[in-house]
Amino acid sequence: MSSPGATLTRPVDTAPVVAEKNVPAPDPAKFVRVARQVGNVAWTILKPTVAIVAFLALWEIAPRVGLVDEVFLPPLSTVLGAFGDLVTSGQLAEHLGASLSRALSGFAIALVVAVPLGVAIGWYRPVADVLNPFLELLRNTAALALLPVFVLILGIGETSKIALVIYASTFPILLNTISGVRTVDPLLVKSARSLGLPSYRLFQKVILPAAVPTIFTGIRMAAASSVLVLIAAEMVGAKAGLGYLITASQFNFQIPDMYAGIIAISLVGLIFNFVLVTIERRLSRWRPER
Repeated sequence: MSSPGATLTRPVDTAPVVAEKNVPAPDPAKFVRVARQVGNVAWTILKPTVAIVAFLALWEIAPRVGLVDEVFLPPLSTVLGAFGDLVTSGQLAEHLGASLSRALSGFAIALVVAVPLGVAIGWYRPVADVLNPFLELLRNTAALALLPVFVLILGIGETSKIALVIYASTFPILLNTISGVRTVDPLLVKSARSLGLPSYRLFQKVILPAAVPTIFTGIRMAAASSVLVLIAAEMVGAKAGLGYLITASQFNFQIPDMYAGIIAISLVGLIFNFVLVTIERRLSRWRPER
């Protein structure tokens, strides 16, 4: 309690006075630009998947609403369930391993043979004059048309299937290698020679790098051909492999398993293509990005 003579005083606020900052008003145009950029990035990511998602949705819905017979085209969920069962039981791994061993063996042999031969034919005119007529005869003969010949000569075992893959894979790689070597810019070759590069350095630094994109186009085509031809060969005569899985499932009326085998083939093709595209970009880092 204060005394009668005391004077009441208000406490002085000693806190520092902070000047108010001028906060800029939000810029609507900047917000629109950012939103547009985010939308463009999202669309770039989603655009490749729109058609696939629409196809898968149609596959799931069409059998359920009666557009197609569910017996012959089961819904996607049923097929994925069969795919999971094949994975769990180990059957898919067995058939996939058999197909991959044949396809990769034949593809690797074709690659080792076709690239050096294509470089020789594309660069050395005498080699081209000797081999071109024979190659023109063979490349116009379908690989599957020669399947009975391979089976009769090499038997129905692994050798005939690998030989068929080699035949089907060789010509896309060979022809694209020839084209890639022959279409190298002559100015690059003249410039390299004027600098005194020996022949082996000319191939290493000029010819092969310039031909890599065309060569890899042939390699990717050969990878697809190797898988497709092998599947057809396995449907005719094999006891294991994705082609055998599809044919056996059809004969036993296990339709979901048949479609599961087809999905496995598609995934193998996508993985092959992804690996080859990655290697091509690695070897073609000198090319400007598009």
